[in-house]
Amino acid sequence: MHNVGIIGLGQMGRLHLYNCFHIDDVKVIAVADASKKSLNKAKLLGVRNLYSDYHDMLDNSDNLDAVIISLPNFLHLEAVKLALESGVDVFVEKPLARTVEECREIVNSVKKSGRKLMVGHCMRFLDAIEKMKDIIHKGRIGSLEVITAEEILNGPFSHAAVPTPVPEWWFDPEKTGGGVLLDLGYHMIDLFRFFAGEANVVFSCLDYKMNLPMEDGALVVLRCKDSDVKGIINVGWYQKSIFPNFNFRFIVHGNAGFTSTDHFIPKNLYFHAIKEGTKNLLRKIAGRKIKPLSYTYYYEQYFKELKLFFDCLKKDLEPPVTVIDGLKTVEIIHKAYQLADRTVKKGE
Repeated sequence: MHNVGIIGLGQMGRLHLYNCFHIDDVKVIAVADASKKSLNKAKLLGVRNLYSDYHDMLDNSDNLDAVIISLPNFLHLEAVKLALESGVDVFVEKPLARTVEECREIVNSVKKSGRKLMVGHCMRFLDAIEKMKDIIHKGRIGSLEVITAEEILNGPFSHAAVPTPVPEWWFDPEKTGGGVLLDLGYHMIDLFRFFAGEANVVFSCLDYKMNLPMEDGALVVLRCKDSDVKGIINVGWYQKSIFPNFNFRFIVHGNAGFTSTDHFIPKNLYFHAIKEGTKNLLRKIAGRKIKPLSYTYYYEQYFKELKLFFDCLKKDLEPPVTVIDGLKTVEIIHKAYQLADRTVKKGE
């Protein structure tokens, strides 16, 4: 049994808490959050050890095997380092940290501690992406030529049926480390690396449509370091959308064909939810394990990545998304920011 602590009970922290209930040999024994309301909800779900300060949790970490860190970007560095120093394995939400320097500090901490760390690059585990990866592996579209990745949403303004206040840190560039490029672009750049390998930044353009102190739109062109594969990254926070509407697509062009997420994502997500919900009900009646969040299609990736993290801990394997993956993704984003700044200054 792996005893787990969760640091941060915002939207993602609560989702990870729920997913842990469906993973064999994993038990959440502690949670930490500044919100009493969030702690009370965890208590109602059976979590016994509640902390308003995660430092207190880590000071009492003798019974912990791993922690899940789901905090604002500016708290990642300290929380990850303290967790590793406490002798526990770590799953941390993306981005790994705000800057290249912070990421390198975490890399050094992982090496020094000898513990395992996995970064939440969840979109690698989207069903459509997994199928596309298999198609590429089998050579069905020939050699890669161009990858297009785009995601246009409403960023921190996203909400469900009832709007909720946006935490103030979202609008502080010092605390976030960046805007939409570090938020959504992080995933798209990671997918390029996942399919094509390491990349250089050829072009970068940032937009400020909504008068925010950070970019709300970004267009980045990448070129693979070891081949001629190009990538076009298009991300934005400027489009009003409420789930299940999800403006995301990933297209891979080869010299013998192409494949796209549009080929695999359900055409009607409401029908998909009904179908998967019915399947889970039948599984439950038959005494079988359900597939958590499968009815949402997109959110199932969070369960799959977390289950894989714990599978790696049980088998003493290196997680598939390492601290180096987190570092290299932030390095590319940092280069894109630098290139965009130089372009703006040149234009002035």
